[in-house]
Amino acid sequence: MTSILEGIKVIDLTRMAPGPFCTMILGDLGAEVLRVEQPPADGGPQTSEQKKQAKRAAAFNALNRNKRSMAVNLRDAQGQEILHKLVKDADVLVEGYRPGVVDRLNADYKTLSAINPRLIYCSISGFGQTGPLRLVPGHDINYISVGGALSLIGNDGGPPIPPQNIVADFAGGGLHAAMAILGALFSRERTGKGQNVDIAMSDGSTYLISSMISSYLASGEVGRRGTTATAGAVPYYGAYQCSDGKYLSLGCMEAHFWEPLCKALGHDDFIPFQHDKSKHPEQFAAFTADFKTKTRDEWVDYLQNAGDIAVARILDIDDMENDDHVQARNLIMTVGEVDGETVKHVGFGPKFSDTPATVRSLGPITGEHTDTILEELGYSSDQASALRDGGIVR
Repeated sequence: MTSILEGIKVIDLTRMAPGPFCTMILGDLGAEVLRVEQPPADGGPQTSEQKKQAKRAAAFNALNRNKRSMAVNLRDAQGQEILHKLVKDADVLVEGYRPGVVDRLNADYKTLSAINPRLIYCSISGFGQTGPLRLVPGHDINYISVGGALSLIGNDGGPPIPPQNIVADFAGGGLHAAMAILGALFSRERTGKGQNVDIAMSDGSTYLISSMISSYLASGEVGRRGTTATAGAVPYYGAYQCSDGKYLSLGCMEAHFWEPLCKALGHDDFIPFQHDKSKHPEQFAAFTADFKTKTRDEWVDYLQNAGDIAVARILDIDDMENDDHVQARNLIMTVGEVDGETVKHVGFGPKFSDTPATVRSLGPITGEHTDTILEELGYSSDQASALRDGGIVR
């Protein structure tokens, strides 16, 4: 076996970030991922330049690497028949529709598991398949609101600050879905049966703040954003701007980090008062002024050589690409080319000694593999042409 999920077939019915991120992970781990997409209403790119740009966009989209694509109209009975044929030897299906939509498409778990009882069927939605909010529309900000995470993010006395769409979409949704699918596949090895996996991005957001919830359940005290050490409320844990306008981060929570930091900055008198809140305004002011005297890189190089100090550069994405550590960890990697242009992608999070993740193909344009897959399913060229002419596939 050259990869962990070699031979596992995944059908991807998703569109938005959580689903494609989930199936990217599965694909990176070796699964064969097929995106079943809706045929574009306008027929897709028409001119050579439009086709070229579509090909380039697909190639640079890391979320769609290691996948094939076919375009099928699942609202039509013939399109549903194609999906049912695909499901017969699939291992996993991932869908991201609002609850109830798959029933209308004859693509629900009950229908598909009757075709293939070994199927792992994963639904990713905002609020889950049950509960009073199940049909309520939303986006990341809404899911982390209900999940409790947004209430913890921001400054003391200020409003909640949305943290991009990382928490619900990618972590609470896509990452949790991939983890759950791997667990369900392991369970199937023992039982021989597939199962239904219900992933709610709001649930995942709550799961991610387990430590904070544990503190509340034990003490009855509700944590306020911007008031805890890990939220930047203390001088030894936070971000500071340097003379070049760039930022560094301090994480000197432990005394063995705090002491060398104070000595390196010439503030030995601060050492006994790390946790004295009355001294924090003075410490904040001193550190803020200190770091404005040199550039970010000058400060980080100095502090990292001055002792055991938890300090790091806060890197913008363009900084990160060229960072020595990021390069050493292969987190930005060259994966191929499109029309002579080098294509780079984000690297792999987990590193495996024996079954490494791989990029075997760049992202396809919509419907790029439709004819090939129809042929694999046993459709003749005449049947495929008829489906295409009827708008069932593209």
